[in-house]
Amino acid sequence: MPINRDFIGREYVADETYEVSRELIRRFADAIGDAQPAYRDVEAAKALGHPDVIAPPTFLTVLGFRFAGAGPLADPSLGLNYALVVHGEQRFVHHRPVRAGDVLTVTTTVDDIRDAGRNETLTTKTAVSTTEGEPVADLYSTIVSRGTAGAQEGANA
Repeated sequence: MPINRDFIGREYVADETYEVSRELIRRFADAIGDAQPAYRDVEAAKALGHPDVIAPPTFLTVLGFRFAGAGPLADPSLGLNYALVVHGEQRFVHHRPVRAGDVLTVTTTVDDIRDAGRNETLTTKTAVSTTEGEPVADLYSTIVSRGTAGAQEGANA
């Protein structure tokens, strides 16, 4: 069954915020094996012009797991069979580094749904801001729903 195209443009605002701590940043940096001192040491971060430790650029992937139940992929009306899904692409547009002490808000929008042969792609944009409204990053994610594209005119069945 094809994904519901009526979802294009639909927004999902997470009901909770995400508070970034030094410990969360350290754990993430350890998990990805990145020894950058600015991820652990306040003085090293300050030497680079930051007020506190900063997070690795891919740190915001944690938001996808933390708020998975608050986004379009958890909405049964979308018509997505998650057993047929593979991750297609992830892209980050940073407005500034994530810092310890940030309290983040998350709004995910269904950016596009389209056919790609027998598959469909669903692209979302997640806007991440501080509770004060300062933009931090935009996250773009594309998933592929295998074999769910609608019947295509002139295609052999």
